[in-house]
Amino acid sequence: MSAGIARARLAEERKSWRKDRPIGFYAKPVTNPDNSMNLLEWECGIPGPKGTDWEGGVYKIAMVFTEDYPSKPPVCYFESPIFHPNVFTDGAICLSIINEEYGWRPSINMKQILLGIQSLLDSPNPDSPAQEDANWLFLNNRPEYIRRVRLEAKKHALQE
Repeated sequence: MSAGIARARLAEERKSWRKDRPIGFYAKPVTNPDNSMNLLEWECGIPGPKGTDWEGGVYKIAMVFTEDYPSKPPVCYFESPIFHPNVFTDGAICLSIINEEYGWRPSINMKQILLGIQSLLDSPNPDSPAQEDANWLFLNNRPEYIRRVRLEAKKHALQE
């Protein structure tokens, strides 16, 4: 696949995002040292879903694309690792739609990925644990799990 395909697709997704981004989200390409835009690396923010224990936090995500995008998914990770059953301690996210072997399809775009990660926050998949402690609490001690989630929301609240 030609290197230009990934960049052209990401440029189109950027245009689309700027016209129709979900409320409370942000996503922008990283700026290179020479002040040029790096379409292969994005800084993103996902708000905790309203009405959930995650509400109030904005969770920073890095998305790193390769020249093989959209044939291959981006690598997505929380810049600050969070307490969650499907997030590894290094911040890597365990989610089928960004897994090349399970749920990735080239038609999936950046907006769908970010909405999927937001949905995962309050709807973890206990069958695919990345953090055993978080998964155990989610399954066996919901009040303690909720307490820890609310601490995450406070820790990631926007500083004003």
